[in-house]
Amino acid sequence: MNENRGPVLLGLARASIASAFAPAACADQTASWLRDNGACFVTLMQDGDLRGCIGSIEAYRPLLEDVTANARASAFRDPRFPPLGADELDSTRIEVSLLSAREPLPARSEAEALERIRPHVDGIVLEWGRHRGTFLPQVWEALPDGRDFLGHLKLKARLPKDFWSDEIRLYRYQVAKWSEPEAGRTA
Repeated sequence: MNENRGPVLLGLARASIASAFAPAACADQTASWLRDNGACFVTLMQDGDLRGCIGSIEAYRPLLEDVTANARASAFRDPRFPPLGADELDSTRIEVSLLSAREPLPARSEAEALERIRPHVDGIVLEWGRHRGTFLPQVWEALPDGRDFLGHLKLKARLPKDFWSDEIRLYRYQVAKWSEPEAGRTA
């Protein structure tokens, strides 16, 4: 995943959010790779704290649409936070994570899953019936222990922390991520 994509994706995410407050906000949309299907997460941070994070696990629409839609959703529709106010935008740091295709991670037990998951490398999707949750690889920074990581992922999927079933399906993916160096400014 080309490093030159970062400034373009960050610019698109910021412009998408800013356009809700000032319609003249725009960013470069000319790169041909933006028309390819892609999956990304857009994370918003304020003073080191999460302020919003919404994304797509699978590439089902052009990356241009995915990053702009997920940026707006992170700012205005993350159910954990009130909508972002215009006065908060300058103090909000944006991060875009571009996801690889997910691959199955078969495991017959939680112990086997923990042996196969690569800490600080893998993002994980957990599915069981209608329950689903994912953690980006960045979450390893806050939950470096594999058992804690998987337990909190189960909680996110609205399952008990100690739950395991033969019907759990795990997938892994990796990300290329880019962050604004400081709130409101892209590299």
